[in-house]
Amino acid sequence: MENMPKTGLFENMPIPRAVAKLAIPTIISSLVMVIYNMADTYFVGMVNDPIQNAAVALAGTVLLAFNAVNNLFGVGSSSMMSRALGRKDYETVYRSSAFGFYSALLCGILFSILCSVFQNPLLVLLGADAETATATGAYLKWTVNLGATPAILNVVMAYLVRSEGSTLHASVGTMSGCLLNIVLDPLFILPQGLNMGAAGAALATFLSNCVACLYFFVFLFLKRGNTYVCIHPKMFRPERSVVLGVCGVGIPASIQNLLNVTGMTILNNFTSVFGAGAVAAMGITQKVNMVPMYIAMGLSQGIMPLISYTYASGNHKRMKDTLLFSMKVTLAFIFVMAAVFYFGAGQLIQLFMKNEEVVSYGTRFLRGFCLGLPFLCVDFIAVGVFQAVGKGKEALIFAVMRKIILEIPALYVLNYIFPLYGLAYAQFTAEFVLAIAAVIVLLRMFTQLQKQK
Repeated sequence: MENMPKTGLFENMPIPRAVAKLAIPTIISSLVMVIYNMADTYFVGMVNDPIQNAAVALAGTVLLAFNAVNNLFGVGSSSMMSRALGRKDYETVYRSSAFGFYSALLCGILFSILCSVFQNPLLVLLGADAETATATGAYLKWTVNLGATPAILNVVMAYLVRSEGSTLHASVGTMSGCLLNIVLDPLFILPQGLNMGAAGAALATFLSNCVACLYFFVFLFLKRGNTYVCIHPKMFRPERSVVLGVCGVGIPASIQNLLNVTGMTILNNFTSVFGAGAVAAMGITQKVNMVPMYIAMGLSQGIMPLISYTYASGNHKRMKDTLLFSMKVTLAFIFVMAAVFYFGAGQLIQLFMKNEEVVSYGTRFLRGFCLGLPFLCVDFIAVGVFQAVGKGKEALIFAVMRKIILEIPALYVLNYIFPLYGLAYAQFTAEFVLAIAAVIVLLRMFTQLQKQK
């Protein structure tokens, strides 16, 4: 096969160059995705209606739930594919990709049906009140009721393509949809266009996800016979080894995202007590905070194929050197960004909405959130390593520690001690502890690998 030389990136290419080739396209696509997410908030904010902005913030919890499916079949399948490549087990590579694709397709359809049938109870669960329910429901119509399947497939297919080292194509597919969304947002949202408000942002998101999916289908069709990614129906057989391999990594990753949704739901419910202005400010803050978070996440996702391959092939020194190099580069950048966010919090919030109440809330929120960014970075990279090497148990333990043991209790305690503003420091509390735990676990893992030689 023509694509066999791709393994040279995993085996021989200098680590800085290999990391750059894998991670930079993923980081760029992650940043474009952040801009795409922020575009909804920015253009809806231009309407200067806190209710519309609150709708985007509240509905965002459901969109995060998509990540549970994305991680189950995207992270799970891609991890298994890269490890199978390291072992030269190409049959498992093909079956893993087919299983991930068709399982994601079925889950997307099921997601749409359930959210359509139970929309009213869902709105209550999200924290929508009589004031924000209509706008939130309109946003969910396009992003979830109709858009769950393309939204999920878009991400899962990017994971599958990335697993064989084709990070550029994975990123181009993701960015094609994101850039279209940025173009369509002002046309659909603003009074100068269709004046649809939050519903217009949702329609733009739906169309952009459809375009991204189309890119991946065309890519795989043109590269058929020249790619390790296989979505042919005949390869979709839920064999025990494939199911266990995918789910062993994917389920903990999925639970991690479900816990994130739970934490955000609790956060939104606490915030909603203080009115639409506070909810809008929290939504804007979280979108701004996504920039450094997605950089760390993009690097973690980008290096996963290299970590998986070197682990499965037994090249543990190259694996360790990759991790250390990635950690140093990312932390240096994140520390700088955290400082910028802390001292420029007010100006950043004003970019999205000029409302004085929203800016006041958002400034204090962002200063609290940004303190946890360096520790969050360490946690993200560590969990990415666990997922890459098939250690789903460790990834699950970290997910439970992050939300159940640390962050959610911190939300209750800090909100009680410092009403509303204490919420912004719960993430810092959790990630500080987890970063220490991550370093300890990684050191133990590499010590064990060294002893196995």
